[in-house]
Amino acid sequence: MTALRDVARAQLRAARPINLADKYANPRALLRHHVAKGELIRLAPGYYMAPPDDRPLPWRPTIETATAAIATTAYPGEEIALMGLTAARLHGALPRAIGAGIVAVPRQHAPITLDDGGQVVFVTRDTARLDGVRMPVETGRVLVTTVEQTVLDLARRPNLGGLETEAHAAIENLMPRVDTEHLLALADEQHFGRRAAGLIEATR
Repeated sequence: MTALRDVARAQLRAARPINLADKYANPRALLRHHVAKGELIRLAPGYYMAPPDDRPLPWRPTIETATAAIATTAYPGEEIALMGLTAARLHGALPRAIGAGIVAVPRQHAPITLDDGGQVVFVTRDTARLDGVRMPVETGRVLVTTVEQTVLDLARRPNLGGLETEAHAAIENLMPRVDTEHLLALADEQHFGRRAAGLIEATR
């Protein structure tokens, strides 16, 4: 089995050299070789992706797909969740692409700058307690915060990713789709009830 095939079979078709260290003596060199041949994509230093079988290079992933892939490979075997503006994008609340990918992870991680521009921002959360749903990205399925959880997260930290204007626009676009009872219950569970009530009142 080749390193190229290993990456293509990995979760979200992405891998780091350390993920392949038990099979190859120099996985970093192998991955660089496949990038040079146009068979793999380098997402960021140390992070690689195989394009979908029906999307040969020069295909490039969206920032949402890249964010999910990087977080998944950075925390193998652990749950990550796309959140904030990235979740809002996947829920169709922001029509234009943004330059930041926001992802909830179990432990702190420094931001990662993508080769294509933009940045992956990691937020330390107890991902098991987030209200999430599996949604598709270009190379698989990933946990994404629900509409209600996304609204609460955007209201709590609208400047996360440095895009406060977009955060307020996303809240406005998502609120008509919110299950009010679920939002209030979720807000109460996460000690955010008063702000949630204000969001609901503002849309009436």
